[in-house]
Amino acid sequence: MAVATMAPAIAEAQQGLLGDLLGLISINGTVFCTVNGNIGVNGTATPVFPNAKVQLQCGAGNVVASATTNGSGQFSIALNPLLNLLSTLLSNCSLVVKTPLSTCNANLPSVGGLISSLKFVQTTLVGLLNIAEIIPASFQFLPVLN
Repeated sequence: MAVATMAPAIAEAQQGLLGDLLGLISINGTVFCTVNGNIGVNGTATPVFPNAKVQLQCGAGNVVASATTNGSGQFSIALNPLLNLLSTLLSNCSLVVKTPLSTCNANLPSVGGLISSLKFVQTTLVGLLNIAEIIPASFQFLPVLN
C-alpha cells in the first residue's frame, strides 16, 4: 500500500525535475539604430543596429551572458533555468548595449549606451522542451553606462 501512495509523488517529482532539465530561457530582441534603440514611428524604415554587443547584466552590473546582433539587428541569448531563475532575471537583470550608437549612425552619440529591463512574453512547449520567452521591455539611452 505504501508503494501505491508514493508512486504519484515520485512521478510528480520526476516530472518537475525532467521539466527543469528540459527547460530553456530564451531572451530575444532587435536593436534599432535610433537614439533609444527602439523602432521609430516610421516602422519598417527604421534602420537596425548590426554587430552591437548586447549584455545581460544582473545585480551590480555582473555580466551573465552576452550576444552580438546579426545583420538584421537581432540577438538571442539562451539560459539554463537551473542556473537562472526567471523571477530573478525579470526583477534584477537588464539588457545593456555598450557599443556606441555612433557605430551605426555617425549622427548619434559616441558615448553612453542603451539599457532595457526584461519582459516575460510566454512559455512555449516545443516537443519536450519548455521555453520561457523574454524580450527587452524598451531600450532607453543612458549617457553614461557602468
